[in-house]
Amino acid sequence: MNEDVITKQSKLSTAMMILFAAACGLIVANLYYSQTLVGPISTELGLSTEAAGLIVTLTQIGYVAGLLFIVPLSDKLENRRLMISVLSIVVVALIVAAVSKQSPLFLTATFFIGTGSVVAQILVPLAAHLSSEQERGRVVGNVMSGLLLGIMLARPVASFITDIWGWRMIYVLSAVLMTLLTIWLSRSLPRRKPENKLTYLSLVASLIQLFRKYPILRRRAFYQACLFGAFSLFWTVVPLRLANDFGFTQGGIALFALVGVAGAIAAPLAGRLADKGLTKNLTLTALLTATGSFLLIALLHDHSYVALVLLFISAITLDMAVSGNLVVSQRIIYSLGNEASGRLNGIFMAIFFIGGAAGSFLGGLTYAFGGWIWSAWLGVLLPLFAFLYFLTEYKQQHKR
Repeated sequence: MNEDVITKQSKLSTAMMILFAAACGLIVANLYYSQTLVGPISTELGLSTEAAGLIVTLTQIGYVAGLLFIVPLSDKLENRRLMISVLSIVVVALIVAAVSKQSPLFLTATFFIGTGSVVAQILVPLAAHLSSEQERGRVVGNVMSGLLLGIMLARPVASFITDIWGWRMIYVLSAVLMTLLTIWLSRSLPRRKPENKLTYLSLVASLIQLFRKYPILRRRAFYQACLFGAFSLFWTVVPLRLANDFGFTQGGIALFALVGVAGAIAAPLAGRLADKGLTKNLTLTALLTATGSFLLIALLHDHSYVALVLLFISAITLDMAVSGNLVVSQRIIYSLGNEASGRLNGIFMAIFFIGGAAGSFLGGLTYAFGGWIWSAWLGVLLPLFAFLYFLTEYKQQHKR
């Protein structure tokens, strides 16, 4: 085996950890830029109100497709080469999106932007593979901090840049960043060639087998799908509440979105505590925190200053709950086996992301028919369902 091929005993240096975190954040941000730009994009490209939602939906569909059909390749192909190849597709798609004059071409580009952004979900398992069992929670927590910062910063950054230079500039800037990142990763990443003899079709088919084999994977995916559903619901409807009930401008909403960044501090903290065996306590705290975050803003839903302050507090606590439990869940999943880590992560993230997409859809639907109060109470129910399911975990005897 070549010297630059990583082994299970390899350790992740601080510099490499920072590289992984920054890369994940920059890549995953591509999924969220368009969420605050649906209005200006659809107006310029001539999309109807009904079709405008495809801008976000096709990106999400592309991401799920990548999780199911590209991420499994990380358990067979050399990881560095795979990531460089997929990132090259992202660069091309971003350029096409930036110059598109017709909606079909732009929408096609958004699909491939979503598909290629799954490189972040190849990087995270690679970071876990590079780390020892004793430090895995800390490593995953630190890397996920970068990924979560990318999610939380993407929306306000896109809004600010669009206000100054127009919506096309965010795609231009991201294309430049992805190009530089591709070069950086090609020179900095160690090689990892999994010893897996399965064919590609067998790898994809094995996703169902892995899902059936590991009850803890199904359980953790459900917890996180409920939490991310609540998270996505919040960030879908809270801009409408801020604009309609408190008179916030687009710039004010972008500034509000920055508040959620504080929630990312929970990721490295949760990783360290998970390394000490506090997995169940952390999950219980996350589920109760998310439920409480929505309960406060559901009960006090007037237009008062106190209600506005509670929105700010809930934005922070909800983000902390989601990011903290995500790290805990991923640490458990990566401990199930290195040879299948890519596929296990792909299954987990696909279910997790489907939960987020459902939360966004249901949030918009409930807000349209029942206003903020309907959306807020749905936000209470989602993590509450996960909490009720979590209670059954104590009845199981095997150790997590």
